[in-house]
Amino acid sequence: MRCCKPVLGVLLCALAAAAPAQSLPAPWQRAAERVSPQMREQLQQRSARLGAMTPAQREAFRQQVAAWDALAPAQQGARREAYRAWQGLSLSERAQLLEAARRYAAMPAAEQQALRQRFDALDGSERRGWLLGPTLGAEWPRLQPLLAQVPGAERAALLSALQTMTPGQRAELATLVQRTPPQQREALRKGLLSAPAANRDAWLQTQLAR
Repeated sequence: MRCCKPVLGVLLCALAAAAPAQSLPAPWQRAAERVSPQMREQLQQRSARLGAMTPAQREAFRQQVAAWDALAPAQQGARREAYRAWQGLSLSERAQLLEAARRYAAMPAAEQQALRQRFDALDGSERRGWLLGPTLGAEWPRLQPLLAQVPGAERAALLSALQTMTPGQRAELATLVQRTPPQQREALRKGLLSAPAANRDAWLQTQLAR
């Protein structure tokens, strides 16, 4: 699937150029036929949106694609990661971040720079932890050992469980995480995921009492 992503990007540029005619040149049409049905559906949806754009909007879109292509692979990867993280946030957390962004934009340039320097001075792991949002980002240093090396299939479930826990439950879990040897953290994580939400208090107290 990864090999199809560049094709998708090129096709979007072609769609932007061909939008007034609502058709693709034969080479681009053949390329579109090579992608998966899911990507083809995405192309059709985006083609419809592009077709509804004004010429100025289509030109702005082409410029955005060109700006993206000009980024270094590491920058593209960081932005993809941030976008995926944004999609995983709750609506309330998104609202908090949008409000924080509004306040940041209203600050004097000197204050913005000071905050940026403070953030850049953080450990790289802690900076990435803030991608989890305002709630889990603040607790990342204490919960990081539990989140490290989580299999991809379990990560979403673990983050969902942590987000639905109360601050007191997360504090108890953080204490438990710090007391658990590295070789036993996988078992701790699986135990947390298997405990029903209604029984988490009892599960935490049992684990802490050991």
